[in-house]
This record gives sequence, C-alpha cells and structure tokens, in this order.
Amino acid sequence: MSKKREIARADRVLPGLWRLRLPLPWPGVPHVNAWAVASGSGVVLVDTGLAGPGAFAQLELAFKEAGLRVEHVRLLVCTHAHSDHYGLAGSILDAAGCELWMHPAHGHLTAHLDEPDRLLDRRIEVARQSGVTDRYLALYETRRGEPFGVERFVAPSRDLVPGVEIETDLGRWQVYETPGHAPSHVCLHQPDRGLLLSGDHLLGRVSLYYDFGYTPDPAGEFLESLDVVDRLGAQLCLAGHARPFREVERKIEATRGTVLDRIERVRVCLDGVPKTPFQIVPEFLGEPDPTPMMLNWGLNEVLVYLNHLRLRDHAHLHEGDVGTWTL
Repeated sequence: MSKKREIARADRVLPGLWRLRLPLPWPGVPHVNAWAVASGSGVVLVDTGLAGPGAFAQLELAFKEAGLRVEHVRLLVCTHAHSDHYGLAGSILDAAGCELWMHPAHGHLTAHLDEPDRLLDRRIEVARQSGVTDRYLALYETRRGEPFGVERFVAPSRDLVPGVEIETDLGRWQVYETPGHAPSHVCLHQPDRGLLLSGDHLLGRVSLYYDFGYTPDPAGEFLESLDVVDRLGAQLCLAGHARPFREVERKIEATRGTVLDRIERVRVCLDGVPKTPFQIVPEFLGEPDPTPMMLNWGLNEVLVYLNHLRLRDHAHLHEGDVGTWTL
C-alpha cells in the first residue's frame, strides 16, 4: 500500500497565531511547522519549510487555509539554519519583499550551498575516520547530487541575537540563543502570554539531532540551552514539529534526562574494550545492522557524546588512521 501523501494545512492556535503544517519527504518526520504571527497589516513568519518541487505551492496552500497570502509576510525569522526551517527563504523574500532575521552562526549550512558535495565529502571523511566499513561508505556515495533542500543563499538583514525583539500583535518576542541542535539555533519567548517558539530545541516527542564538528561540545551546549529555556517559565510551546504542547517544564526535564541517558549509554558501550565510533553505533541504537539512514544519524550522535565525554576526561581518543576510543 502506498504511503498517503502529506498535504499542507493551517491551524489557528490563538487569535493572531497560526501553525502552518508543511510536508516533508523524510521517513519518520512527515512535516515541519512554520508559524504566522499577526503583526499590523501582515504577519511575522517564523521558519519556512523545505525547498523542493511543489514546496512553495504547499506553503501558499497553508497560508490560504489561514486566510492569508505569502505577500502578507512583513518579516521572516528563522529559528536556525537547517533546510526545513530556511529552505524557502529566497522565494518568500521574493514574494513579500520583507527582511530575513537569523542568527549569524549559520555557516554550518550556508557555507556548503554553492558546493553541496563538499558537505558530503566531509561526512564521508568523518565516517572513514570513525571506522565505517567500505560497504557503508559506498552507500554514502549514492547520495551525491541529491537535492539540498535550500533554494539559494539569502543573507540575513539582521542578526537574531539576544537583545533583539520582534514586534507582533501578540506582544514583543525576545531572542534567546539555544545552540546544540545547531550552532545557529535560537528560541523566541513572549513573556506576557507565556509562549515559546522553540524551533527544534524542544519538541513534543523527544528527538535529538546535533550538528557535529562545528562547535566543541554540542551536547553540553544543548544541556545548557535547556537550562536557559527552563528559566523562562513558558506555558505553551510552539515547536518546529508536531503539535503545540503545555507542561513545558516536564518536557524540558524529559529531554534533559534523554540526553544524559544517551551520553551514559555511549560510556557503557566503551566499558572495557577499545572501540571505534562505528562499532559503538549498533549497540547504542540497539540495531545489529542499522539502515544507512540510521547509521548516519547514530554515528553523528555517538561522535557528539564521545567528544562530550572526552572534554570531561571520561573518554579518550587514540589517534590513528581509524581512531579508537577508551574510557
């Protein structure tokens, strides 16, 4: 039976606030949220959706369901520079003539847009140094030339950093740096209404991803960012995927616990036997023969946790053509 095709839609969460649910082609991640917030004669749009065939038409459909048009966008804000949150920025700016605000540490994505194969080459080299076998390395090569999910590079008109405020009909939103998931990640907080636009930092279903290799300790940054968000006391979280949710404090605690549990899982995998990151992945995931997608996801996460442990002198890398790790 063929998979049901996802179609964009819009939901009004509060008067003056709409969730634009945009389809994604990724297994296990069927959609991403953009958020339209009323602002004078138009809206502030937070995040964009992934670029690709028919993607802008899906965005237009979601706007139409909300009784809006893309031309109503007065300001585009991106919570972070990942393709599903930044990919359609070019077309939105073309249609609306608005500005883009985004954190300046966006090079983890934008530096590769002119030569996307360089990013794949980097991933292949990281995989090779992590002990990934030739069989899996060959599967990496099959992804060469795949669409990047971003139409073109659009430079932000303003850096989205603490101290910047975003004016809307629901009040002013304040910017908080929350790196970990991505170096460019920010969350937006509306204190009067207790609203948190969390991007991918805090999700309804705990799901972890980090950009490995751009900062020394993404896992540590993620944990510190959870502390930042916890102090805000938000009452309703508007996340980058899935539905809005309350009990934000409980979700923060569950996410923190998951990160700490997965760090400990990597440490246990190293107990007694030197291993490469590739050898740790199946045990870490609980899958003896992971799919290429799960291998790539798991390897990225394992490397982040190994470096987190290394920085605290709880694990040690033994350099060589293929690095092995010990406690």
